[in-house]
Formats: sequence, C-alpha cells, structure tokens
Amino acid sequence: MASIIQALPTEVVYLITAGEVIDSLAAVVRELVENSLDAGATRIVVSLWPQQWRVRVADNGCGMNLDDLQQAATAHSTSKIRNCADLWKIHSLGFRGEALHSLTTLADLEIFSRPPNGKLGWRVVYGDGGEAVEVEVTAIAPGTVVTVSNLFGNCLSRRQGLPTAAQQMKAVQATIQHIALCHPHVTWQVWQNDREYFTICPAATMGQLVPQILPQVRSSDLQEVKLELLNPPNSALSTQHSALTLVVGLPDRCHRHRPDWVKVAMNGRIVKCPELEQAILSAFHRTLPRDRYPVCFLHLAISPDQINWNRNPAKTEIYLNEVNYWQEQVTQAIDQALRINSATIKEAVHTTRVGKLLKAAEAKGGYNFNPKNSDEDETQHSLKAIAQVSNTYIVVEHPGGMWLVEQHIAHERVLYEQLCDDWQIIPVEPAIILYQLTENQVSQLQRIGLDIEPFGEQLWAVRTLPAMLQQREDCAEAILELSWGGDLQTAQVAVACRSAIRNGTPMNLPEMQTLLDQWQRTRNPRTCPHGRPIYLSLEESALARFFRRNWVIGKSHGI
Repeated sequence: MASIIQALPTEVVYLITAGEVIDSLAAVVRELVENSLDAGATRIVVSLWPQQWRVRVADNGCGMNLDDLQQAATAHSTSKIRNCADLWKIHSLGFRGEALHSLTTLADLEIFSRPPNGKLGWRVVYGDGGEAVEVEVTAIAPGTVVTVSNLFGNCLSRRQGLPTAAQQMKAVQATIQHIALCHPHVTWQVWQNDREYFTICPAATMGQLVPQILPQVRSSDLQEVKLELLNPPNSALSTQHSALTLVVGLPDRCHRHRPDWVKVAMNGRIVKCPELEQAILSAFHRTLPRDRYPVCFLHLAISPDQINWNRNPAKTEIYLNEVNYWQEQVTQAIDQALRINSATIKEAVHTTRVGKLLKAAEAKGGYNFNPKNSDEDETQHSLKAIAQVSNTYIVVEHPGGMWLVEQHIAHERVLYEQLCDDWQIIPVEPAIILYQLTENQVSQLQRIGLDIEPFGEQLWAVRTLPAMLQQREDCAEAILELSWGGDLQTAQVAVACRSAIRNGTPMNLPEMQTLLDQWQRTRNPRTCPHGRPIYLSLEESALARFFRRNWVIGKSHGI
C-alpha cells in the first residue's frame, strides 16, 4: 500500500509560511516599518493605495549595498541573527528573515536602496521565490524605499475574507501608533491615495507622544515614571540593569470605558502579556469609578534572555521569564506614579469650569505673565490647612498654590487603605441583633469574617464586627449594609465610607492638618475608593494671571 503521507512541495511550504506572517495591509506595514527602525531610521513615510493593494515605505535608515539587496528577499535570510544562541539575545524588531520573502510569494516586490557612504543607489525587482530578476542603478537619497504591489494577487480568495479598505486603514493607523509609542524620536507621515492621512511628530518622551494619539488627553493628565531596575536574580545577566517607562493617566483626570488603553511593550514592540496587563488593572483597583479602566502605557526594556519571541509569527505574544518579579516592579512603579510628592505637586488646573473662568479673565487683559523660576526638587513638599469652607472643604496651601480637599472622601481614602492593611474583626458585647435576614445575607456576613448565629425566630445575633465600627451608634445599620453582597474589598469600602468624617462636620485646624498628613501618605491619594477626585488644584501661576498681579502699576491705575 502506497504511503499517504508525503512532503509538501517547496512552493506550498512558502505559501503557508507567508500566510502566517502576512495576512493584511497592516501586517505588510508592520514588517516593513520594523525593518526601517532596525536600520536606524528617524523619518518614515508610509503610502497606501488600498484599492490597488499597494504599500510603499520610505525611510532614511542605513540602506543596503547591492550584495545585500540581491540576498534580502531569499528564504530565511537576515542580518540580525547567525545561530541558535542568537534567538535568546534578540535586540532587533525583525530577526526571522521571513517578511520580504513572504511578500515575494504573495505580491510584487521592488526595493530602492543606498547606504549613506554609497555613491550609487540600486533598484531591484524580485521574482517569486525572492530571486532578483531586475537590477539597475538609480538615483536615490541614502535610505530605502520598499514598494509592495498587487498584494494577494495570486490568491484572490485571501482578499475576499479581509475587512473593507476603511477598516484596513484603521488597522494600519493603530499599528503605526503602537510602534510610534515605543519609538517617540521618529517622525511618521502616512498617506492614503496620495493624500496625507495623518502624521506623528517626534517627542522627547513616550508620555509627550500620547496626546498626539489620544487628543482628548492633555499632558497635564498624565504622569510619566522612568525607573532603572535590576534583572531578576535568576537571570543570566542579573547584574545588568533593565529600564521601566510608565505613562499613566491620573485617575482623577482621565479613564476609559474599555481596557483598550492598557498597553504593554517589550524592547520596542507592543505585545500581549495578560499577566502584566492584569497587574496594571489590579494596581488601579479602587481608584477609578465603577466600570472604568485606566490609561496606562508600560514599556519594559529588559535583558533579551528574559523573553522568548517564538510564540506567534507576528511576534505579538511572548513567553516572559520571572513573571512574578516583573509584576511586582510594575505594581510598585504605578504606586509611585500615583503618589503626591514634590515631583507631582505642581499641576495644571484640571477642573473645566475653573479653567474656563481663568481663560475668560485672561482674554480681557493684554498683559504678559512671566512666572518666576523655581526648582521643584528643592521645594520641601508640605500641605498646610488654612480654613474650612461650608464644613466640607479644607482650604490647603502648598508651595505651588492652593487646593480644595473634600474632607469626607479624603478621610474615606485614608480609612480604606488602613482597612486593607489591617482588617480586624473583634468581639462585641452585647451581640447585635438583626431581624429577618435572608440566607444569602447570612452567608455574606460569614464570608467577610463575621460571627453570626440564629437567636430565635427570624432573629440573628452578630457577635463580632469590624473594629472600625465598634464605637458607632449605627452598628446594626452598618452590618446590614455589609450583608447585601460584594467581596471583602467591597465591605472595606463600605466600612470606610460609613466611618469617614461626614461633610457638614466642623473641624478645627489641628484636626484638618492631621487628616491632610494622613491623606498625603496614602498609596492612591488622587481618588476615593469609588473613583471620585479628592482635591481641586489651583496653581499660583493661574491665580496670578486671574488677579493680574503682573500688570505694570501705572497701567493698572489707568495712567
């Protein structure tokens, strides 16, 4: 009987491989711009003609000489690795040598290139299989221009299963924005059908680039943290350092309906890493309103021996070593970013109504404001209670201006974090008697650690309670509230809310100062556990503009 298992023809193998790497216009753009970045490009122009299935990527990178050009599109040819060991020390975005060869299998490929020190540029057209079929001298500035035409022309069924041209352009835009976040120094121009589609200007940091991609977010809404970390102890390069860059939207300023802006990047490429994404979401727990998600971009530049890129052909999924270690580092970085300290105390006005008031005031006066220079790092951070407004808001002076702090939710944040750190259940005598509890309510109170038992027909005796409720006269109401459901953290929020200083409660200056001192030491001082902002900031510079303190005296008297 003849064998039914046979080796596939080479052309079928290449077609299968090509289909894994190139599956859309966005995939073509991704592979080509990654090559441009590996070539050191600082300016990349992407042109697309979706209806014609054509893509062109031009860059000012290091270019290629003729020998490299003739070899560039042959199967599994690359300048980035040489042997098996190199797979565990990958520093480049591309390394498999599949992309250009895959494009010759699925489309027509043409490359113009010239190295910076080369006197001549070259044009090469590649045939099926990656062989150079046309070679000629051409005039070109140093860099490379790659044109892919008639994509999927030899496999038209692939086109029919793809989204519309408009949807593919959106995917291209998302691809370039993701790459740009990791490489903020690069200038990007994108054209569609010979018309400019969008541009991304270079920025000094990743955080400064975010508002170009999320226009509704301002720079003052973001906090950027850069840390140098040691590699995990088990790493082969444990004595070397890694770098963590974190850009977070301050929870009292911006958040999202979906977790679509929880982004993780590794060594210059955005990846899917559920473990780190979950660490980010957990770090923002009880700082955002219900059903809202943070704006957070995390970039880890770590030792290559910590990452295995060979999980997905598109290199979007990875195997990460020592996941627990990196989760701890990310959590600590987010905690640092959300704290209020000397590096974050000077903030722009972030309340819309106050901002509009100041703008209106500024528009009426033709004066120039030149704020005096101050070194914030040398300013000793301190909050000083000045007064209480409506027995609700604490007026606070600090070196950069003034704040209004809402006393109830500031105290709620303090108590909530105390409960998270030390959830104490203590005995109570006499027992608290509750009436007509359902079976679910009894189970809920037992789940959060309370001792409850039957005490007669439709009566229940609660013999322990959270320590923070011990001195309250409304203990029964508080425990009844806890019985209505939720996990332990929900119970801790409820206890903190009920125990916090009520709005309308008069406070003297020492009491207000004590609350401020406790509040500024919390881990997440910007919002209460329900996600509401705790304070309103008015900068000294904004107050100076509003009150026209920098007018010339003669002019202010009408002289």
